[in-house]
Amino acid sequence: MSDFIEFAQHNWLLFLALFAILGMLVGGEVLRKVRGISTLNAAEALRLINDQDAWVVDIRDGGEYKEGHIPQARHVPFAALRERLGEFVKAGDKPVIVYCRSGATAQSACALLKKNGIANVYSLNGGLPAWLDAHLPVSRKK
Repeated sequence: MSDFIEFAQHNWLLFLALFAILGMLVGGEVLRKVRGISTLNAAEALRLINDQDAWVVDIRDGGEYKEGHIPQARHVPFAALRERLGEFVKAGDKPVIVYCRSGATAQSACALLKKNGIANVYSLNGGLPAWLDAHLPVSRKK
């Protein structure tokens, strides 16, 4: 035990970085829970799309959207989300699945949608890479 303490004292910067990373990981999950954001994996998202005709919203920028997106995804860049909130009223009670490149921005977008009355909203955990990792199709059409 004393060897560990000595190691920690000599490498305090390493331990500081470890605790900072752990704090960010745990903090992100706590923030998601506090905001009330539900996440889905790719298979669960596909099930919602097929069974409940879920809306899929891509909040990445235009260039990323053109490179490839989930088929039938609506392109609403995160920067324009506030101005286009009225479009989401058309979704009614249908689930709304929001995704981005990694999933972090999608959670902020979901929080904004929930704050503005869209209750049935989900974030695609892992973003588009998670969709691709599940070997699901992408479209390059506008």
